[in-house]
Amino acid sequence: MTTLFENLWNDYVAITPDALTIHNKFSNLSSKPIVNDHIALRTFNDGLISLKHIGEYLAKHGYAEAGEYHFKEKKLYAKHFAHKTDKNAPKIFVSELLLEEFSAELQMFCRGLIAQANWKIKNNGLQLPERHWGKISREAYERLLEESEYAAWLAAFGLRANHFTVSINHLETLNSIESVNQFVKEAGFELNTSGSEIKGSEEVCLKQSSTMASIVDWAFEDGNYPIRSCFYEFAERFAMQNGELYQGFVAASADKIFESTNVAA
Repeated sequence: MTTLFENLWNDYVAITPDALTIHNKFSNLSSKPIVNDHIALRTFNDGLISLKHIGEYLAKHGYAEAGEYHFKEKKLYAKHFAHKTDKNAPKIFVSELLLEEFSAELQMFCRGLIAQANWKIKNNGLQLPERHWGKISREAYERLLEESEYAAWLAAFGLRANHFTVSINHLETLNSIESVNQFVKEAGFELNTSGSEIKGSEEVCLKQSSTMASIVDWAFEDGNYPIRSCFYEFAERFAMQNGELYQGFVAASADKIFESTNVAA
């Protein structure tokens, strides 16, 4: 499991320079390691990369389903997974695009990617992180973007950590999401303000915020172009009535967190 997260982290920071800079700034404030609350993966609801198959892959690493979520507007279904024995292990949030709810053109293109993934997985097995298909064209990216930012991002980047998340509860000095946000903004980074800067509340036992995804030069079939890659999230969890910290997710908040990869205006 350690190797899985190391591979995901190394891949993530390679295309998310903002996250590594912020992570190092947090590390400079503390003698303790920065704890990762959760990561997120995006996928399609078909083929050998569907949420079902990713769940089977995660089960081999000791994870089990722990909650499900529906995003009607974005046409997504999601589950989060928690480690069965290690309570300190990061949670894994996996969402999938409901292809049947989109145009025939989008479905046809994405099912072409899935066909490539199926062939690769049958020969080599499911891998994380991995884009199980070849580079797409910039034109295809733009066409997907017209219908679904999620589909465009997934087609370009594949199955990799869309974000890592700093557990504010484990920070030594910045002990609230408000102080974390202020620290990040003072360091010159843009926060996702969709809905509000802070998503959630103490009443729902979870507050979340995130940077806007880094803009990187990404390799397309027809050359490199600047697009948003991945982002860094910050989560503060609160105690439920039984005194234990809430370990799930809030769909209304997650819906706005998805927009951290929205294309720059």
